[in-house]
Amino acid sequence: MKIHKAVITAAGPDQRHLPLQTIVSTSGETKPAIQLLLDEIFAAGIRNAALIVAPGQTDAFRAAVGPHLSQIEFIEQPEPLGYGHAVLCAQDFTDEEAFLLLVGDHLYLSNGETSCVRQLLETAEREECAVSAVQATREGKLPYYGAVGGKHIPGSRDLYQIENILEKPTPTVAEQELITPGLRQGHYLCFFGMHVLTAATMRLLGEALETSGNNLPLTPSLAAAAKSGRHLAFEISGQRYNIGEPYGLLRAELAMALAGPQRDEVLTMLVELMATSR
Repeated sequence: MKIHKAVITAAGPDQRHLPLQTIVSTSGETKPAIQLLLDEIFAAGIRNAALIVAPGQTDAFRAAVGPHLSQIEFIEQPEPLGYGHAVLCAQDFTDEEAFLLLVGDHLYLSNGETSCVRQLLETAEREECAVSAVQATREGKLPYYGAVGGKHIPGSRDLYQIENILEKPTPTVAEQELITPGLRQGHYLCFFGMHVLTAATMRLLGEALETSGNNLPLTPSLAAAAKSGRHLAFEISGQRYNIGEPYGLLRAELAMALAGPQRDEVLTMLVELMATSR
């Protein structure tokens, strides 16, 4: 299974402006966040991407994607009817193929030489099934992420067979329903903001649309897909930065700076800032 297409959602009320924010990359270049995300996916081997945007936002995103414009199809989500609905808007684009799905308000830094996106693509292509990237996350962050429960695949350090998926569970619910042997106490496997999905998930979203009312989430269809077929969770070696969190953009900017050639200068600046702050 080869993955050549990506879908990036940026149409939600809280998402539509965040990907347009500029940030200094690890190389020292100032770019919109969406362009940094596109740099990573195309470097990993993706050929074409669909960007799901809100009505009236296409021109702003066309201006923000930089040199990747020729590889992108812009699709407007007519109304804010949920994350699952935004993904379903790309059904004609994905056309029965497996595809990479990302949210437009996350940025990533790998812990090694292989990018986070490339790690996920290589895993999905090797396992030939849907794979959701996850990261062990402390329970205080559960309000920001979907989370999974499952068991290690025998012989693998970072692959899990998904047994349950919940959207932004409370710590009490997570403790009861998302047990994953081997994790530190108070930590859960939370979504990393990227998935490789198959046409089966698109079909399930289409079926769910008929009864969804004004909101079609993605998580129930992911859970249904995991129960009806092989769907793995892969623990990425890297960090995600949700720029929609409080101070999320600041954290992403600092992480990029500390991973770049000006690391010492940035550390000196932080020490000086702490010394002069109240």
